[in-house]
Amino acid sequence: MNDSFGAGGFNATAGGSGGGAVQENKAEGILPLTIRHIMESSDNGVQLFGMQYSMVTFMAIVRSIDHSSTKITYRLEDHTGQIDAHLWLEEGDSVKTPGIGTDGYARVIGSVRNQGGSKVIMIFKINQVSSPNEVTTHLLEVLNARFKSEEYAKGSAGGAGFGGAGEQTAASSGGFMETDGNALGLTGKNLVVYKAIKSHISDTGISRQELQKKFTHISASEMQSITDYMTQEGIIYTSIDSDHFLCVDA
Repeated sequence: MNDSFGAGGFNATAGGSGGGAVQENKAEGILPLTIRHIMESSDNGVQLFGMQYSMVTFMAIVRSIDHSSTKITYRLEDHTGQIDAHLWLEEGDSVKTPGIGTDGYARVIGSVRNQGGSKVIMIFKINQVSSPNEVTTHLLEVLNARFKSEEYAKGSAGGAGFGGAGEQTAASSGGFMETDGNALGLTGKNLVVYKAIKSHISDTGISRQELQKKFTHISASEMQSITDYMTQEGIIYTSIDSDHFLCVDA
């Protein structure tokens, strides 16, 4: 991956002002996140295990683009939420806009700001993404960022991941490790659907229609509940649209 995106923000430095002020830990680099992480970040800035980051990066689908004389506003969405991102234009730059289209993935680097009570992104750089592999890689970087930050904070590779036993397994090795459905706590219909998604070999993932054909005993509403659950838990993610699925650890 681009150096700007790597598990970047792990060169942690501690700094603080004098006069008895509380010491503040800051991390150099760019922290890979999902939109949900950004939306749930503190009003005091993006933090991970006590380290504060000034820059973040994420992958999202561009849902809309609004041009004005001073800025371009992108409405961005990933499988965890939506956020607005602003690219401010200097005088005379109104025609020098990035070649970004709607309904495709973009990679964003920027800083998080509070605007009218909501989180927004001030864009430093935005690029169109052409390969779904870049989306997969970004999700792995999000996981790796958490594991490495926790390792730095605790002085060991142990500790919990994003919230599942499978992530604990990954953390125990200090990085990302392939897991099976049982390690993720999946059973019954959840487990068989997970295995079908994971075993499907495709850059775009398996479609909801294909899953429905494989498991005719699972109703459409139940299949929706199963895929929604695994998406929310970070076990799978949508690829080219909301009806195609890939496993994070595939």
